[in-house]
Amino acid sequence: MQLIDGKATAAAIKAEIAEEVKKIVAAGGKRPHLAAVLVGHDGGSETYVKNKVIACEQCGFESTLIRYEDDITEDELLACVDKLNKDDNIDGFIVQLPLPKHIDEQKITEAIDYRKDVDGFHPINVGRMAIGLPCFISATPLGILTLLRHYNIETSGKKCVILGRSNIVGKPMAQLMMQKQYGDATVTVCHSRSKDLKEECRKADIIIAAIGRPNFVTADMVKDGAVVIDVGTTRVPDATRKSGFRLNGDVKFDEVAPKCSYITPVPGGVGPMTICSLMMNTLKAGCDNS
Repeated sequence: MQLIDGKATAAAIKAEIAEEVKKIVAAGGKRPHLAAVLVGHDGGSETYVKNKVIACEQCGFESTLIRYEDDITEDELLACVDKLNKDDNIDGFIVQLPLPKHIDEQKITEAIDYRKDVDGFHPINVGRMAIGLPCFISATPLGILTLLRHYNIETSGKKCVILGRSNIVGKPMAQLMMQKQYGDATVTVCHSRSKDLKEECRKADIIIAAIGRPNFVTADMVKDGAVVIDVGTTRVPDATRKSGFRLNGDVKFDEVAPKCSYITPVPGGVGPMTICSLMMNTLKAGCDNS
């Protein structure tokens, strides 16, 4: 069993990006610039955005953080998006989700210029991804693809089971794993209504678990030698931790790991690659805009 180290992989890729940025700037090019819009004080979002700012520094990017209280109106937020769309100095930007209940997330996402949508959530990017055209691929699926490639894990012709059908992970992951240029695999998507879910998983060469249920994938669902990618990050109470909680994956790691050829841990697997992918997309946006 080999552990897939997302932390080390992300660090290596960010170092490569930093070198690339040095070359761009030395040749008189523009330093890539990522902006993040944060509404309110959601703990998870605060941490995530802070990590994005740190990653920008590591990659040699410029970064701007725009903060609003959670009583901002939808119109005010749309005006902010419009301003960022028109700002030639900003190559890419994200509006951190979730947003307060009174704001329509889909409306905000659709207002972002798809050429600056480094999160890859705009319907134009999603559509282009589905038919294999150049686009920004959303960060978590891109991170998973990058890990599979980095570890030279064979995907072509393999049976891949994806647990979960969210717009952020499950659906795009299925599209990418199917496509010849990316996964070239035979893909089955399972969810809460799927019949014979355990049986489907037992046939899989690759399982990508993004169902949001801690310890959902158990040893009896995994065949010997399978590759298991755990996207789950649920906070579960843990009195032994200073924070009072720990991050738990969708995979019951201790009992599943011995059966796998490769497996991602939680934390330290897919998580670091998500922010790394955002950096990859920002570099791409900077190059496209130069």
